[in-house]
Amino acid sequence: MDSLKMANFSHWLSAFRLRTLPLSISGIIVGSSLAAYNGLFQWNIFILAILATLSYQILSNLANDYGDGVKGTDNDARIGPERAIQSGVISPHEMLQAIRINILICILLTVGLIHFAFGAKHLLLALLFMGLGIIAVVSAMKYTMGNSAYGYKGLGDIFVFIFFGLVSVIGCYTLFTKQIDHIVFLPAITIGLLSAGVLNLNNMRDIITDATSNKITLAVKLGAEKAKAYHLFLISSAIAISIIYSVLYYNSLFNFIFFVAYIPLIIHIKRVVKIKTPKDYDPELKKLALSTFALAVLLAVGYLL
Repeated sequence: MDSLKMANFSHWLSAFRLRTLPLSISGIIVGSSLAAYNGLFQWNIFILAILATLSYQILSNLANDYGDGVKGTDNDARIGPERAIQSGVISPHEMLQAIRINILICILLTVGLIHFAFGAKHLLLALLFMGLGIIAVVSAMKYTMGNSAYGYKGLGDIFVFIFFGLVSVIGCYTLFTKQIDHIVFLPAITIGLLSAGVLNLNNMRDIITDATSNKITLAVKLGAEKAKAYHLFLISSAIAISIIYSVLYYNSLFNFIFFVAYIPLIIHIKRVVKIKTPKDYDPELKKLALSTFALAVLLAVGYLL
């Protein structure tokens, strides 16, 4: 712990990448609101689910900083915010220590969450979620760490779609209800697509430096123009699927409140179409992440009013 203090607290906050955290809990908000709509909400499960998700996201951010830092992918040519190891404010050794501590926090929060959600009555579900927790920890680390990092093989989008969308929404709903219902699938796909859009936007911004560093993201595989078309497909599909959901599961006009989030999403699409240079994607990252969070919150409010 002493060596962790060597780095300034503000540097650690920067390494946590706080701007990524609202996106990570979007699925938890949606899944919890649907459980509440069915009268099965519990505050202790909700709070622990939020804390566990945040811990997994921070673990992923620290692991990505370490993986890209030691491989030299993060260098002076990088367009986005300067990373901790890249800038030298946190050493690789300190980052590894922080990762180990964060893994312990993830485990403790996950065990607590499973205990309050399932107890001893739902042993199979408890074991399933423990398995998901282990997979989540490994996936968070293996995105950029190690010789077989899947983020360097164009597989990041699939993992983001699965964990930020399907696992987050459906898994959270199951924590409350102890079952899976059809009502959660379309919202899960919507959040998953928008989250994949955030990653793709990040990869389009870094497409030149990633290609130079042999980080073969999906954007690098597709090329600049096809990656942009893919991005438009992700956002447009998310909007279309959420509209279908609101029609299929309509019960009041309040259900359409989340349509407000389409305004920044449509503006985002128009801006992305006009972008010519990778650095201009960077400002759109925060906007898309916050728009996804806003959609999740408004969807939740619309079904709880």
